[in-house]
Amino acid sequence: SVVKIIDKNLNNTEDWKMFEQAFNNADKDFLKKIKSEHSSLTPNDLKLCAYLRLNLSSKEIAPLLNISHRSVEVKRYRLRKKMNLPHKASLTHYILEI
Repeated sequence: SVVKIIDKNLNNTEDWKMFEQAFNNADKDFLKKIKSEHSSLTPNDLKLCAYLRLNLSSKEIAPLLNISHRSVEVKRYRLRKKMNLPHKASLTHYILEI
């Protein structure tokens, strides 16, 4: 599964660059699009966006980022705020639509 493949810890920058390149090849420059629409996003925000684009749940994302499920929820909340999404809008739906 995708989770097992990327679970080999993408914490170091080189691994993230390889993941980003493979992800972009598979998803027609999604990260470029989201960076252009939301220029204030950090590399960690982009990593979360990539996992959400793969339609992973917070529980699936937590071990990939080496953080708790609750911390993923907080990251999602902060990402929604950075993107100025309305309270009722789904972050995952928004990211899947880009």
